[in-house]
Amino acid sequence: MPLNKTGVDTDEEAAQERVNEDTGVDGLSCVSVCCGMLLTIISTLLIIATFPLSIWTCLKIVAEYERAVIFRLGRIVSGAKGPGILWVIPCVDTFRKVDMRTVSFNIPPQEVLTKDSVTIMVDAVVYYRVFNPVVNLTQVEDANLATQMIAQTTLRNMLGTKSLAELLMDREEMAEQMEEVLYDASKHWGIKVERVELKDVKLPQSLQRAMAAEAEASREARAKVIAAEGEMKASRALKEAAQVMSESPAALQLRYLQTLSEIAGEKNSTVIFPIPLDMMGAFMRK
Repeated sequence: MPLNKTGVDTDEEAAQERVNEDTGVDGLSCVSVCCGMLLTIISTLLIIATFPLSIWTCLKIVAEYERAVIFRLGRIVSGAKGPGILWVIPCVDTFRKVDMRTVSFNIPPQEVLTKDSVTIMVDAVVYYRVFNPVVNLTQVEDANLATQMIAQTTLRNMLGTKSLAELLMDREEMAEQMEEVLYDASKHWGIKVERVELKDVKLPQSLQRAMAAEAEASREARAKVIAAEGEMKASRALKEAAQVMSESPAALQLRYLQTLSEIAGEKNSTVIFPIPLDMMGAFMRK
């Protein structure tokens, strides 16, 4: 069987070997073996005696997305089975189904204290699936509940090692780290955590107001810097224009006339005639 990147197949084989060792018949006494065989024979005779009515209790159907684990006198019978039709022996076999589809659950909002002493509320969603039904039934009492509990604990522990800025900027990296930690903890239960997503980060109202004021002040500072740069560029352009006009006095007069035409085009009732300073020079000397 080829190995995937997450090593699920390797973990599944190791877990299956461990279960097979635990379910071996080495430690059983001869009395237990004889009693089990006797009960199996009696149940088989009852099935034959009540046939065909007993067929409805012996045939079990397993869907495509499910796997079945059969316990015969408390011991597993050759691992997980299915999908399809399975044959069980009443009064001897115990039939358990395990859903192999991906399951998702929401982690309730957790109030945590970040590394920089900021109290926040964070919630997340976890996606996981069962990759080994035998281990899922034999190694933990309630694998779903155990996964949810360890997800809440892991979320609180990881957020306590991050500052608020790191939490807001590196949410994807934190989700990947949390996924690895959850998989290492849940793979012994036959569960593969496929994805973890941080849904929302709720900040206190006072902190939100402080961050909004900081962002507004930063925007105002940038606006002032941009306006100052624009004024500087405009002054340089005016300086260059003045140098060009100083080389030809007629150009300044043409600029006056162009300004008058622009004013007249706006249909204003007041028209200002600029007077060149050289015409006022004689009056100023007197």
